[in-house]
Amino acid sequence: MRGGGLWNLAFLAPMLIVFGVFSWSPIVQSVVMSFQRTNLVTTPEWVGIDNFVNVLSDPNLGVAIVNTLYFAVLALILGFPLPLILAVMMSEVRRGKGLYSALAYLPVVIPPVVAVLLWKVFYNASPDGVFNTILGWFGIPPQPWLQSAATAMPSLVIEATWAAAGGSIIIYLAALISVPPELYDAAEVDGAGIWRKLWHVTLPQLRGVLFIMLILQVIATSQVFLEPFLFTGGGPNNATLTILLLIYRYAFQNSLGGDYGEATALSLMLAIFLGLLSWLYFKLTERWSTN
Repeated sequence: MRGGGLWNLAFLAPMLIVFGVFSWSPIVQSVVMSFQRTNLVTTPEWVGIDNFVNVLSDPNLGVAIVNTLYFAVLALILGFPLPLILAVMMSEVRRGKGLYSALAYLPVVIPPVVAVLLWKVFYNASPDGVFNTILGWFGIPPQPWLQSAATAMPSLVIEATWAAAGGSIIIYLAALISVPPELYDAAEVDGAGIWRKLWHVTLPQLRGVLFIMLILQVIATSQVFLEPFLFTGGGPNNATLTILLLIYRYAFQNSLGGDYGEATALSLMLAIFLGLLSWLYFKLTERWSTN
């Protein structure tokens, strides 16, 4: 207090109040609600851990976990290296770099709902659909896209990658600027080509950024909701049912008013899992990302 701590607290108070009311208060309420049976209409009933038991015994939970993992793996395979490759290619461009950056970031500017509905038109399964018409030019028969359990999830991943890649590209471009040019000059003197420079210079210099982007993508893909909700509603035959979509069903598609207790119970379990995963990830990569 003698060092001005009271004044610091006074200036921080508005931010702390707003953060507490709009962030921590709902979290605390959700934890309490996870031990109740409530539809936010009738009087809540304290049920203890029954909500967690009901969620864990739901056969759809295993389907949702597998589908979410499937989406996350596909998104990592396609969506993690692609923005880095495009950023490296754009960094080598001498002219028009700003235009390419704007074009790469354009999908991020488009409202997500609009983007999904636009791609839903592209995924029209008829021969006259946009993508099927393009396939027809090469003699490939029309694909069911969203109507088939085999192609529905990859179709969602392609759209999600297109929508989110722009933000990652901009981050990688900013990180590439910080790489000392003399490292590339030394690599060229040693006869290194573009791929050797990428492997021995670019990637080691971007380790910290890569580790952060990886865990952020894992967290984001584990919470995928918009694409399965708008594209397929979890179908066909629950092939695109994800954890967040299952939470939505608990809250809004069960009995009158929904069962918010089970919804918040599953939300709490997902939050705990992602928190533990993030903590373990940063512990394991702490030395690798700094050395």
